[in-house]
Amino acid sequence: MFYHLLKHVLLGPLLRLLFRPRIEGLENVPATGAAIVAGNHLSFSDHFLMPAILKRRITFLAKAEYFTGPGLKGRLTAAFFRSAGQIPVDRSGKEAGQAAIREGLAVLAGGDLLGIYPEGTRSHDGRLYKGKVGVAAMALGAGVPVIPCAMVGTFEIQPPGRKLPRLGRVTIRFGEPLDFSRYAGLEGERAVLRAVTDEIMSAILALSGQEYVDRYAGEVKAEQEEERRRARRSQR
Repeated sequence: MFYHLLKHVLLGPLLRLLFRPRIEGLENVPATGAAIVAGNHLSFSDHFLMPAILKRRITFLAKAEYFTGPGLKGRLTAAFFRSAGQIPVDRSGKEAGQAAIREGLAVLAGGDLLGIYPEGTRSHDGRLYKGKVGVAAMALGAGVPVIPCAMVGTFEIQPPGRKLPRLGRVTIRFGEPLDFSRYAGLEGERAVLRAVTDEIMSAILALSGQEYVDRYAGEVKAEQEEERRRARRSQR
């Protein structure tokens, strides 16, 4: 109930008014049945803009940190994400990744729409990074199509670190569904998962026009943070 209140009364109309999103390829999102929407992730605003323009409810796998923040702000944030039907995902290791896959498969088993960001984290510089294979494991395990999606302009309105978005127009593009039924029964093969994930990322790249980096975003972020720590130590 709260999800529909947010989407149709409280948040959705406001977002559409403020950011006037251009929607391309919405007909590629199936009206019924299970499917995965896999998109790039440029901004905190992505969590709200895509659901606001979709006709169907979509459930996202959201990072667990959104549900565990301290103080009143943390409790309010957690309550908001839970009420919006988002599922917390622990990103701390391999076992956590398997738990996320199980959660995603449960959503798909119910015939619902699942949203996922294959990069695993927001892009810190606007580029598109290598996708993690969890999206492929879910697509093959559930036998569902993947709809690639590109958010364009959200990095400019709310880059990482900016608390409130600037006003600006964004574009949301949905590509044609990707069918991976040719790989049925091969979800345990690492090479197959990598190939499927790369195909999904290639489709997102074609829609977004971003520069592509064949590395995981989390690794690059960690390296840059370590370089900053070294620079601060050297200045002491």
